[in-house]
Amino acid sequence: MGERTRIVILDGYTINPGDNPWTPVEEYGDCTIHDRTPPELKLERARDAEIILTSKVKLDEATIAALPRLRYISLLATGYNNVDVAAAGRRGIPVSNVPAYSTESVAQTAFALLLELTTRVGLHDAAVRGGEWSHCPDHSFWKTSIVELDGLTLGIVGYGAIGRAVARIAQAFGMRTIAHAPRIPADPGPVPVRFVSLEELFATADVVTLNCPQTPENTEFVNEGLLSLMKRSAYLINVARGGLVNEADLARALRDGTLAGAGLDVVAHEPMLPDNPLLAAPNCIFTPHLAWASLAARRRLTGVVAANVAAFLAGSPINVVNGPWLAGGR
Repeated sequence: MGERTRIVILDGYTINPGDNPWTPVEEYGDCTIHDRTPPELKLERARDAEIILTSKVKLDEATIAALPRLRYISLLATGYNNVDVAAAGRRGIPVSNVPAYSTESVAQTAFALLLELTTRVGLHDAAVRGGEWSHCPDHSFWKTSIVELDGLTLGIVGYGAIGRAVARIAQAFGMRTIAHAPRIPADPGPVPVRFVSLEELFATADVVTLNCPQTPENTEFVNEGLLSLMKRSAYLINVARGGLVNEADLARALRDGTLAGAGLDVVAHEPMLPDNPLLAAPNCIFTPHLAWASLAARRRLTGVVAANVAAFLAGSPINVVNGPWLAGGR
């Protein structure tokens, strides 16, 4: 039997904190698993790797050039901005991602944030536990206005798999859907949707949800200009990428009452910096980038990563994001 392929996982903890074994990947080689890898240990740990699996550890051009044995990279995520895919392509190294594994979980989290903003379950649970219901003269009370979703307009920015899943859930709540996408799909799916400009979407929607990838062109596109168009009763939900939003502008809009609230699963710098202006903004709620992280989604992710590795070893890599990788030879 020949020498087994050397596989190195640089930051596996968030995918498997103990409930999602790497067994499907370990079948394909000698697998070294690191929970986390600080930048100063990256080259040492990856030196002998033929296959690297990474989520947030950055593989820039200099790093890739310093790893002569490296033949393949698979992301442990859908986004691939942490890998210089062009540099990998010049070395003939295919880079794969994991598409669509978390669609339902991300859509679910978008509505968890929205429902918390509109119904304030956490606030009322705390009030009950604090004795306010026990000492209430009435059978019922509420500490803030409760907003009904039925009949409201949802504006979806980005109409890929997650955007469509959000639209499907919105329809179940009785919401109308408008959307903005760089290219209007020929088949937008079974949910009635009207495609509009960004300006019309922000001005018209009662809820705006961001479900698009971040690119150099759309970084911080949610800024003072678009926020100023929103209804004062509207909400912003971001389960995509924190860098899509100018955080200082959003914090100011929340303080000024330009919009009613924001629910964010992502911020521009993660982990969140303690001086992030949104922490002090009113009516802003957070989850710590967990929309992708249901056990079901993480199990799907591991299965796709294993399939990525298997396909590469068989000579036909799948889910490749740097198309011209063959230019450098195999």
